[in-house]
Amino acid sequence: AMTFALFFLGEYANMLLMSSFAAILFLGGWLPIISVFPFTALPGVCWFSVKVVLGVIFFIMMRALLPRFRYDQLMFIGWKCFLPLSLGYLLLTSSILISLNWLP
Repeated sequence: AMTFALFFLGEYANMLLMSSFAAILFLGGWLPIISVFPFTALPGVCWFSVKVVLGVIFFIMMRALLPRFRYDQLMFIGWKCFLPLSLGYLLLTSSILISLNWLP
């Protein structure tokens, strides 16, 4: 029971850390969304906390809403679906670049 609790504590700590990184790197960190008066009245800690909380809520919602695949299903999707799709996209992109003479 304690190992399960520590496992979930680690997962939620990871969600918090990744949301903090995303808030700093992609969402402007402690800066407000728009630099007008009602938004600039709040301190930066509040903006950072709001962005982190929204990130954690996003992680929790995605974890609850998306299906959980078994290992064999993941291997099937990877080898039978995503690999041919990515190779086809690579061939399409390279053929467009060669045919239009856009290679660097």
